[in-house]
Amino acid sequence: MSRGLHLCVVMAAVLGGAWAMAQEQERAVLYVAANGNDQWSGRLGKPNAGKTDGPFATLERARDEMRKIKKAGALPKGGIVVEIRGGRHERTDIFRLTAEDSGTADAPIVYRAQPGTEVRISGGKIVAGWKPVADPAILNRLPPAARGKVFQTNLKALGITEYGDLGRDVGAHLQRRVARADGEGEYIMGSVAPKPGMKNPGRLEVFFNDRPMQIARGPNEGQTKIEITEMLGETIRDVRGTKSCVEGIFRYEGDYPKRWIGEKDAWVCGSWCRDWAEQRHKIKLLDPEKRIISVCPPYHYYGYRKGQWFYGFNILAELDTPGEWYIDRETGILYFWPPEAMENGKVEVSMAPGFIGVTDTAHITIRGLLFEAARGTAVTIEKSEQCRVIGCTFRNLGMHAVAVTDGKENGVVGCDIYGMGGGGIYLIGGDRKTLTPAGHYAENNHIHHYGRWDRMYRPGIVFSGVGLRASHNLIHNAPHSAIIFGGNDHRIELNEIHSVCYDSNDCGAIYTGRDWTIRGHVIRHNYLHHLCGRGGRACRGIYLDDSFASATLQGNVFYQVTYAIFLGGGRDNIFENNVFVDCPSAMHIDARGLGWQKPHLDRRLKEATEKGTLRGIRFLEPPYSTRYPKLLTLLQDEPRYPKGNVIRRNIFWAGSEENLRRMAYGVEVKDTWWDHITPKIRSLVTFEDNLINVDPKFVDEKACNFQLRDDSPAWKLGFRRIPIEKIGLRRDDGRASWPPEHTVRAMPTPPPKAKR
Repeated sequence: MSRGLHLCVVMAAVLGGAWAMAQEQERAVLYVAANGNDQWSGRLGKPNAGKTDGPFATLERARDEMRKIKKAGALPKGGIVVEIRGGRHERTDIFRLTAEDSGTADAPIVYRAQPGTEVRISGGKIVAGWKPVADPAILNRLPPAARGKVFQTNLKALGITEYGDLGRDVGAHLQRRVARADGEGEYIMGSVAPKPGMKNPGRLEVFFNDRPMQIARGPNEGQTKIEITEMLGETIRDVRGTKSCVEGIFRYEGDYPKRWIGEKDAWVCGSWCRDWAEQRHKIKLLDPEKRIISVCPPYHYYGYRKGQWFYGFNILAELDTPGEWYIDRETGILYFWPPEAMENGKVEVSMAPGFIGVTDTAHITIRGLLFEAARGTAVTIEKSEQCRVIGCTFRNLGMHAVAVTDGKENGVVGCDIYGMGGGGIYLIGGDRKTLTPAGHYAENNHIHHYGRWDRMYRPGIVFSGVGLRASHNLIHNAPHSAIIFGGNDHRIELNEIHSVCYDSNDCGAIYTGRDWTIRGHVIRHNYLHHLCGRGGRACRGIYLDDSFASATLQGNVFYQVTYAIFLGGGRDNIFENNVFVDCPSAMHIDARGLGWQKPHLDRRLKEATEKGTLRGIRFLEPPYSTRYPKLLTLLQDEPRYPKGNVIRRNIFWAGSEENLRRMAYGVEVKDTWWDHITPKIRSLVTFEDNLINVDPKFVDEKACNFQLRDDSPAWKLGFRRIPIEKIGLRRDDGRASWPPEHTVRAMPTPPPKAKR
């Protein structure tokens, strides 16, 4: 570098630093510290004229000071910063911001962590007073392996008396909210933080050294669950040949539940009828001789079916593994088998319902904080505009990280989200009747190991409404879906998804359905890999369920996904420029609208004919008729048929290793291995310029570099380059951490062949 150029660079750096300092000086800065005092000024400095400078103790005091500043005049140029000093800040209630706490585009309000420090916003209470269990009656209840290793403490003596409802559907509030937005809310469940005065909806949980512990259960995770062998209720339900019983009374296999006899408050959790619909019940009756269990209502929505599974929990006799815990709700005694020496650990229990509730505000940013150990959702943003959560860490929460409802252009950016009892980010907004977009977005977030308590339909990201976006996210290691969406005109792009759906079946890593009016979506340039359902059965990569219409799936890469794209009888979808490698079933399109789904579609068509609406949407009028002109001819164009679907310029490659395996066993590699399209509707599908089982000449297939070499035969077919290098997380100043660490769950080898 020349001397002159070097001087220019130095001067630029100095001027840049001076500019940044000037910008900071233009802002009003208030400080909050765990050892602060709400009687102080909230500013740093020396004692002045008998008034003590120093940080506030609470966010509420800083908020109230900002209100005074605003009432005295306009916001300072550059806005106001509330800087939270490093350390642990324990909260018991939700910090609420309303319209009077808003910033402006030129003067935003920022709540941020002190640079270079870890700021923990904790909803937990540290629990002490531990002693080894010595009561002979309790020791006799414990499994032999646990005796001498379990400790106890009295929560009531510590003032902790509310433990939460083990069976309450904590997701009912947001479920109803989503149902109003989409008409499909039964599949998108969750919850937002409670309103002021509401009873804390969440359940108490136990954490050891910042890791969530397991309520005592059996069989344990990874062990064979107990199977239902016979239904004993009076009312039988038959859904397309699948019989279930309405009442929760059944006979089970084996003698495992004998150990539950005498338990005070034993519960069971099971996938009672479908592998994607769990529910918890308190045991009403247990007869170990006849091997019969009767559960307390409300009964499961889909009933109970032979061959399904369950396990028991909240059972002292199941406290048989390090990391498990149990609360005697009558005495308030917490029993815990620590995974490490108790003297080397910190035990805390979740208490706060959530942390921050933002309503009717604008231009508020929450940046760089760590939220942990609350029973509910950490941050809720309602009816607000241009509010952002940036670079925060959310962990060990009872429900979700962030829930955004209504408003416009709110975003969650660069956050780390893991250990969620429920899901990650919920974005709900826009007006489906007018197709007005909300513009909410989830960008550059690392979401993993969620669905810890409520395992089904608690995805990493939920979309509901109009005009939402998920981009550059990394989502992995969860029992059910990564992204679930409904509504219109969403964009899902440049995300990496793997190792989800591993404990469920008939689900998709990206899932949507089930309406002809849910249109306008673009799903492009995503990398989905290593996806397989429970027991090695098929999992869908992108699942467009029950007559969904319509989306463009473009430039996605699928590697070792048991069912890559699964279209359940839908219309007007474009699948182009995608890459499928070692996927036992790359493309599925069926004709369910002509079979079992026909009665459901007939009801919709009756509504459309008589009222001119589909699920309340006036689809034959603007803006739907102009935005989606194919809706104008829907009723006259055999709507039950999956018409208008296009498959073009895709690469279908069984994979070099898979081809070698097949040839080694003398199995012919046929061009139809990828094709799971129902024969009778195959003529309705448009196929153009696909490369099928011809070596596409990847740059490095073994290293999973699926970029194409210059000599790839796909280029001649019009294939367009996929920006693979841009997929996934990006390193920038908004990321909570770097580099990301993630482990891929092992797939069966070879991937299981999907049933046709």
